[in-house]
Amino acid sequence: MSANTALETRTPTNELAYLDGFVPSTFDAPHSSLHRSATWIGMGLILVSLAGFGTFVYGFGVNSDTTSPMADDGSMIGIIGLIAGLGLLFAGFFLVHAGRKNYRAYKKASGRVQ
Repeated sequence: MSANTALETRTPTNELAYLDGFVPSTFDAPHSSLHRSATWIGMGLILVSLAGFGTFVYGFGVNSDTTSPMADDGSMIGIIGLIAGLGLLFAGFFLVHAGRKNYRAYKKASGRVQ
């Protein structure tokens, strides 16, 4: 039970429900996505994908500078950065989606729109 036990009720099938009009706080609700590791790891992967996109920009920037010693490998660095950035981004989106499955089930069962 959370700190809001006075506002919680149980359905006949022993599922947790709330009084009408009460919106539970995000952290102490049993369906909260913040309790799941997949949500946090997914958000971390989304942030890490920025490093891949930065490598992508760096690689093609170096490729355009003919005086740079890295000019020969610039397009390869850019392609690797793009693949890494997109891979991490989609993996992060998938993990955040998977981490929020309890909340989506709660919304479907309770009919809430928030």
